[in-house]
Amino acid sequence: MHIKNQQDFWSGLMFVAIGLGFAIFSVSYDMGTPSRMGPGYFPFWLAICMALLGAVVALGSFRGEHVEDSGIGHFDWDILFLIIGSICLYALMLDHLGLYIATPLLVIFCSLASHEFSLVIAVGNAIFLTIFSWLAFVKGLGLIFPLWPQPIGEWSLLAQILIPVGFIIAVVMLVRRIKGK
Repeated sequence: MHIKNQQDFWSGLMFVAIGLGFAIFSVSYDMGTPSRMGPGYFPFWLAICMALLGAVVALGSFRGEHVEDSGIGHFDWDILFLIIGSICLYALMLDHLGLYIATPLLVIFCSLASHEFSLVIAVGNAIFLTIFSWLAFVKGLGLIFPLWPQPIGEWSLLAQILIPVGFIIAVVMLVRRIKGK
């Protein structure tokens, strides 16, 4: 058998690996039953579906015509660290800056990873996702999130250091991205 599409093959394997990893991790939680689901039930089955979808994509890479332009280029580590760093910073910012400030910052910082970055689109997405998050999680599900920032004096020492540093790094990247256009 010969792989006809390298991108589909490797992305399918990535989905299988991530899905199986989350499935194995979620087994440590109580599964419950379909009528009384435990905290591990939904993540487990979602991970299984992800792994199956990845297997379908990977196996589909063996069929069809050979795709000339399906090679795997170099891996862009900057984008990976930007997205993971933005999500980690969001986890820290949410408790201290509140939903109304942390969510738009997350969306704008993560959008810097796009090769087709547009500040107008990023701000539009940030506004939409902030309103959607408020409607879905606060109003719809009744989850309790801080909506507005806490005074800086109430922040933990870790937050007092990491939030400004992360924000400065993100603003520098934003300015570089805007000037690069």
